[in-house]
Amino acid sequence: MNSTVIDTKKLKAFCEGMYYVYARRELVYPDPLWYLYGYDDPLDREVVGLIAASLAYGRVSQIMKSVERVLACLGSRPREFLLRNGDSEIVPSSFKHRFTTSEDMNNFLKNIGGILRKYDSVENFMGECLKASGGELFSSLDKFSDELSRNKREGSFSLMSAPRDGSPCKRLFLYLRWQVRTDEVDPGHWRVFSPSELLIPLDTHMLAISRTLGFTSSSVPSLNAAKLISNHFSSFSKTDPTKYDFPLTRFGIRSGLSKTFTSLS
Repeated sequence: MNSTVIDTKKLKAFCEGMYYVYARRELVYPDPLWYLYGYDDPLDREVVGLIAASLAYGRVSQIMKSVERVLACLGSRPREFLLRNGDSEIVPSSFKHRFTTSEDMNNFLKNIGGILRKYDSVENFMGECLKASGGELFSSLDKFSDELSRNKREGSFSLMSAPRDGSPCKRLFLYLRWQVRTDEVDPGHWRVFSPSELLIPLDTHMLAISRTLGFTSSSVPSLNAAKLISNHFSSFSKTDPTKYDFPLTRFGIRSGLSKTFTSLS
């Protein structure tokens, strides 16, 4: 971990400044979140968000191509399409995104379709998961992940990890950020969660930034590391700790942004 002692007040001011400057819609592309903006209906966006978040691993250029290819199969009203055709083989056999095959993606889409037919919306389903878990966040997310992983091919890569596995569940919390937060970047409409309950979508990139900021000494992304890092951001914004996720992850994406943070010591 970086041994430099960082001034907390300067760090909070820095994070707020990053949010003010970089939390803008015109800076989203290339990011799979960008695809949600093409749908006016929030019920379509929650479906598109599941697809975009599930494929958000690997090189960003390939992520964008893969998300676009799946969405092209669903037409302009993805929710209605899955309600009608959710049991069909929707994605062609030629589809592949790193570890995700057409079989994996078609099974994922079938599970989304099943959720929509039973609960009408993904948010309603999440609400039922919360109710069944007595309001406990991580248990409810386990149930949410389990339903999306139903009939998953043995040994296949999980498109939406469960917290019980100890992973940071980066794509799951990325999806929740998109659906729960509302600002110029995140178009969320869900009310089943509060933004204060969310964890940072932690990957190796965000972990490296958090290590530099002195938020963790962990060298491997994990659920515990995501909780610890989110607690640090919560001290800057108790009601909305993940507001800093998008602007800080512009490091390495936008030119001219230093990774050293030396001015904060």
